[in-house]
Amino acid sequence: MSPLSKAGQPLIIGGVEITHKPLKWLDVDGEFGEKGGIVETVVGCEAHSDGDVIYHSVVDAIFGALAMPDIGQVFQDSDPRWKGCDSSKFMEHARGILDEEGWEIGNMDVTLILERPKVASFKPAMKENICALLRADPSCVNVKARTHEKMDSVGE
Repeated sequence: MSPLSKAGQPLIIGGVEITHKPLKWLDVDGEFGEKGGIVETVVGCEAHSDGDVIYHSVVDAIFGALAMPDIGQVFQDSDPRWKGCDSSKFMEHARGILDEEGWEIGNMDVTLILERPKVASFKPAMKENICALLRADPSCVNVKARTHEKMDSVGE
């Protein structure tokens, strides 16, 4: 994540645009104000596609379960077709492979770890989007979000 003006695209997680109040951001390099100063900004995602971390991890999990290469090998960031791509396309591709191979989603537990912005109110829509894209029974899909309580690299 980075300030939206730098990222160029909003923060999308689980197919949901995460709207939020401006967050405090440490401007280490002085790109947005005084070097080392704190700026308040809405954050976005720096990524080749839309950078939806839940969709990417779910696709990677499906590919791994099928002994396939990872998402970065299948959808390479050097390929201009994927620039700014809606990550739901990657989910649809993964669902297609499950269909071809005769597999169904048996259980999916997704844990999102981030300090901010808070996403609790967005979790039902994230689950609904995952279930719709993968044609999965909602009783088989769980979406959790947690923080690291301001510890380690995620909490810093």
